[in-house]
Amino acid sequence: MKTWIRRSALAALGLAGLGLATLVVGAQLGERKANRRIAVAVAPVALRDEAASLARGAYLYASRGCADCHGATGAGQTVVDDGKGLRIVAPNISPAGAAVARYGADDWVRTLRHGVKPDGRPLRVMPAEDYARLTDADLAAIVAHVRHLPPVEGAAAVIEMPMLVKALYGAGAIPDAADKIDHTLPPAQPVPEGVTVAHGAYVAQACIGCHGAGLEGGRIPGAPPDWPAAAKLAPGEGSAMARYADAQAFVGMLRSGRRPDGSAVSPVMPFAALGALNDTDAQALHLYLASLPAPRADRH
Repeated sequence: MKTWIRRSALAALGLAGLGLATLVVGAQLGERKANRRIAVAVAPVALRDEAASLARGAYLYASRGCADCHGATGAGQTVVDDGKGLRIVAPNISPAGAAVARYGADDWVRTLRHGVKPDGRPLRVMPAEDYARLTDADLAAIVAHVRHLPPVEGAAAVIEMPMLVKALYGAGAIPDAADKIDHTLPPAQPVPEGVTVAHGAYVAQACIGCHGAGLEGGRIPGAPPDWPAAAKLAPGEGSAMARYADAQAFVGMLRSGRRPDGSAVSPVMPFAALGALNDTDAQALHLYLASLPAPRADRH
C-alpha cells in the first residue's frame, strides 16, 4: 500500500511539474509573439485640423470606445485590475504623454488600421479591429481630436498578464488585433450617414472586438474570467436581438444599460460610448442588426 501511495504521489508531482513547465514554455512563447515584428503596407492618410474634422473626431472618440480606455482627456487609466495578476493600464495619449508623442501620419494608420506599433510589434490589448475599417476621413478625424487634446499628466501603459494568459496568447488561443485584421483590405469607402443598413453596418464595426467578426458573441478572448460572455447579436437561437421589438427599445438599452424588461445589462458593456451614439448611428445600428439574414434551416 505504501509503495502505491508513494508512486501515486510521485506521478502527481511529475504531472504538476510537467504542467508548470508547459506554462513556462507557453509564457515564453507568448512573450516571443508579443515581440514579433509585423510588416504591413500603410496607405497614407492626410492629417487634418479643420473645425469639422475636430468636431467629428471628438464625437468618434467618445462614441467608439476611445474614451472608455484612455479617458475623456486622453490621460489614460486602469482598464482591468482583477487582483489576480491581470492588470491593464491604457497610456496617456494626450500631447503630454510619451505614448504617441512622436507619431507621424503613417504611425497613426499603422496603429489604428492594422493593430501594429510604429516599431512593428503588435498591439496586444487595444481592439484595433474595431477601427480597422474606419474611412480615411474618420480615422483622420480621431487623430485630429487626439492631437488637439489639452496636454495633461497621466498614466504610462501597463500590460501585466498571468502566466496562463501569456501561454494561451502564445498558443494562439487569444489572438491580438493584428491576428484578426485582414491587412490586404483597402480602406472602407464612405457611405452617407442616415438610418440605413449600409450606415448601420459601418457603425457595427465598433462592436466586433467583443462580439466577434460575425457578431456571434461568446467568451471575450483575454478578458478576465469573471467577465460574462458577449451577447450574440447575429440572428438565430440565443440572439439577444429578440429582446428588442423595435429601434426604440434597442436605443433605450444603449442609453440606460437596461433591457425592456428592466433587467440590467452587464456593466462590461461600454455604455459610456454607447450612450454617446447619436440617434442616427444608434438607429442605423439597430436597423443593420435587425436586417441580418436568419441562418438557413438546412445549415448544420
